[in-house]
Amino acid sequence: MIRHIVFACTAAVVMTAGANAQGIPDGAAHGARVGEHDAGPVGAVVGGVVGGVIGGVNGILGIDDRPRFHSYVVDHHYPSYEYSGELRIGAVLPGGVTYYEVPPEYSSAREYQYSIVNGHTVLVDRRTHTIVQIVD
Repeated sequence: MIRHIVFACTAAVVMTAGANAQGIPDGAAHGARVGEHDAGPVGAVVGGVVGGVIGGVNGILGIDDRPRFHSYVVDHHYPSYEYSGELRIGAVLPGGVTYYEVPPEYSSAREYQYSIVNGHTVLVDRRTHTIVQIVD
């Protein structure tokens, strides 16, 4: 049964990949975390695939919210943290990074914080400091 679910979800990820490439890794990472928490390793696999499908449509910040959120951050003129590692989804930021609360009007991202790293706005898991979305 799980094999059928994984196959169906994988096919859906392939079909939606062209729609929004950044959303798929975001959704997959989030789905894997939630699935692993709720159902262990098998849950991580299934959750990652399903999360990739859902994330492929919008990502954490929806398509319409990204430009407004980016403008919000730019208007606040927060300093950028210089990170020597590769800036990518899944990277864990070191100590010393300043994090900011996501404004209430972006309810889809309220469980995250954001920061400015190497001149890019990133959404970060507030517990693990893992980058979950790069907002440009």
